[in-house]
Amino acid sequence: KHLSFFSGFGPFRQYLVNSSWEAVKELSKRGLGKNIDLHILQLPVVYQKAKEQVFKIWTTLQPLLTVHVGLASSTKTVIILEQCGKNKGYREMDACGFHPEGGCCMLDGPEKIESTINMKTLWKNISVEGMDIIFSRDAGRYICDYTYYASLYYGNGRAVLIHVPPLSQSVTADFLGKALQTIILEIFKQCGEERE
Repeated sequence: KHLSFFSGFGPFRQYLVNSSWEAVKELSKRGLGKNIDLHILQLPVVYQKAKEQVFKIWTTLQPLLTVHVGLASSTKTVIILEQCGKNKGYREMDACGFHPEGGCCMLDGPEKIESTINMKTLWKNISVEGMDIIFSRDAGRYICDYTYYASLYYGNGRAVLIHVPPLSQSVTADFLGKALQTIILEIFKQCGEERE
């Protein structure tokens, strides 16, 4: 069995229910087939705590892949596949009113780290009915991007970040769970091809 780890985020600002966590919970109910052992965790919207949790995931569980799901509040019906995490520029306050010293994730880390998963190929190969999917190289310098960078750093690039829209009448948790399942199964196909 391949262990894979999924995280969503807790509430922040006006989002008392964070769609990223709802989507991850739905995905966990659906599963990814019998070869994938799926672990989930809700991360707080707090830089330091999120980073500590990510470090723990990689050092104790050593998953094949870690998938972070974040909320993109600016979109209504768009899922964003993020290719890389950035190390600097974190100036926005987290849920506890803090931001990292110097706006930096890892003092000795490179400027950016690319995922070993080719998100552009994924984007070309995938479609989800009722939802646009876009490819991005800028995850937005908040907790999602920060967590993604930390995960890429600790996991040697074996992480992905997927941004989902807020919940609405047309975008339900069930719908997002199904969309995530489609995307993740395609990612595992890519992982399998690399191993052959």
